[in-house]
Amino acid sequence: MLTIANKTFNSNLLLGTGKFSNSLIMSKVIQITKTEMVTVSIKRIDLNEKQDSIITPLKKMGIHLLPNTSGAKNAEEAVFAAHLASNALETNWIKLEIHPDTKYLFSDSYETLKAAKILVKEKFIVLPYCNPDPVLCKNLEDIGCAAVMPLGAPIGSCKGLLSYHFLKIIIEQSNIPVIIDAGLGLPSHALTAMELGADGILVNTAIATSKDPINMAKSFKIALDSGNIVQPILDNDLSTYQAYSTSPLTNFF
Repeated sequence: MLTIANKTFNSNLLLGTGKFSNSLIMSKVIQITKTEMVTVSIKRIDLNEKQDSIITPLKKMGIHLLPNTSGAKNAEEAVFAAHLASNALETNWIKLEIHPDTKYLFSDSYETLKAAKILVKEKFIVLPYCNPDPVLCKNLEDIGCAAVMPLGAPIGSCKGLLSYHFLKIIIEQSNIPVIIDAGLGLPSHALTAMELGADGILVNTAIATSKDPINMAKSFKIALDSGNIVQPILDNDLSTYQAYSTSPLTNFF
């Protein structure tokens, strides 16, 4: 179960739609994983075509669409993309992505926070993709984001939870859902994310580009089911992450 902005989903899995070879395989994966929310780049949607090849089958399946601003280089472009998505898909949900870095696709933290402030004020349900920075994630929560989506590893790398320790602190501090986005390459990564205490994960490359997307999807579903069983009974002790200052922490003023 995953609840975001008072909307509850039965699956913890969000699926990216970007790399599937065709919409038929994508639809089968959605059925197998029982995911109820997918993200799609507004740049990949034909805004002039009523029967878009990506959107039309998803709508027929009753899937919750989460448009994203992938490709935006700054806050201004991201806000523009969010407005396009809202008009085209009639939704106020937006996955905020701003990554001017084209090599590693790291998020621009300053521009992400700036765009999130604007979109939250405009009543968007904002789910920002971000770096695994506990301070940034807390700031995004404080301004009203509905969830945070810190990366496990660079997008498409399938390297797993390289940011494991920082994700653990983010999860412990958060009062909104934490969805681990990017870098998950194996079902075992999904299970580790759930053991860590994540509320959900987003996967695309690992399933869509697999030699066998159907069986990979089945494996991710099993891993998430296992994670949901074991998560409530684990003791996530964070005491070893306590920092100890070498200088006084009293106020300057």
